[in-house]
Amino acid sequence: MNRPTVVTSLVAFFIAALNLAAADKPKTSGPSSVWVAEKDGHSIYLAGTIHLLREKDYPLPKVFEQAYKDSSKLIFELPPNSEGNGEIVLRMRKLGTYPEGAKLSDQLGADTLKRVQEWAEKNDYPMSAITRYRPWFLSLTIAAIEYQALGAESGRGLDTWFEKRATADGKPGAGLETVEYQLTLFASLPDKIQEQLLLQTLSEAETMKKDYEDMIAAWRSGEMDKLQEFLYRDADKFPELMQEFLVKRNLAWVAPLMSYLEKGERVMVLVGAGHLGGKTGLLELLKAKGCTIRQLEK
Repeated sequence: MNRPTVVTSLVAFFIAALNLAAADKPKTSGPSSVWVAEKDGHSIYLAGTIHLLREKDYPLPKVFEQAYKDSSKLIFELPPNSEGNGEIVLRMRKLGTYPEGAKLSDQLGADTLKRVQEWAEKNDYPMSAITRYRPWFLSLTIAAIEYQALGAESGRGLDTWFEKRATADGKPGAGLETVEYQLTLFASLPDKIQEQLLLQTLSEAETMKKDYEDMIAAWRSGEMDKLQEFLYRDADKFPELMQEFLVKRNLAWVAPLMSYLEKGERVMVLVGAGHLGGKTGLLELLKAKGCTIRQLEK
């Protein structure tokens, strides 16, 4: 699952907007993808999330519950209740489709177009609809369909689960970004980078079933190095994508996270797990700001 996590944020929103519709209980003890950042006697929780989960992925590791109960506010990538905005759905469709007279085949190379046609035939998806999609919107469509086939749903995603929990408990929440920002990020991508995003998504679709199982296992146990390996296996092939979707956004998030620390606010920050690890991940960026980082264990 090497897709930059902003894509899975939008995929979760996309599935919910379109209304796309058990095994043994997983282990819940021990460390998982929750860390504590501490500085000058203050601390915040950093929880790595998976935006689309399955019924069998619950209950969650206990450290998530520990962080939630010890926090007075939740911070998400997107503000609470973003999924229910009908105007945003319409805007996403408008930004994601070509105007009359333009079509996808005019923007893609022959090899990429062939792979799109093969995916459409395999999944019984009409090319007559695809031809109007911009590459970034088609990437979201493909990802949504592939995740749905695995039983992974936005309604069971960690962000959505905690958002509903916080609403029921009267616990406030906020977002690091807006849906409009994320949509604009996609819509403003140059054609070349949009095609890279589409190629990356098509490649992931071929191995998604096995990769998803391995990714969930690494996420549950908090094995960040292994998780990064799954999330960004082909990152070196798409440097522009990584810069736009990961590095720039992580850097932009450091200031508000440090502000929560400096003000002594007890917050639980829930962002895609791929944002935490690596040299440009939030854990290392906060270390560079003088924070002590430790993995939460219970």
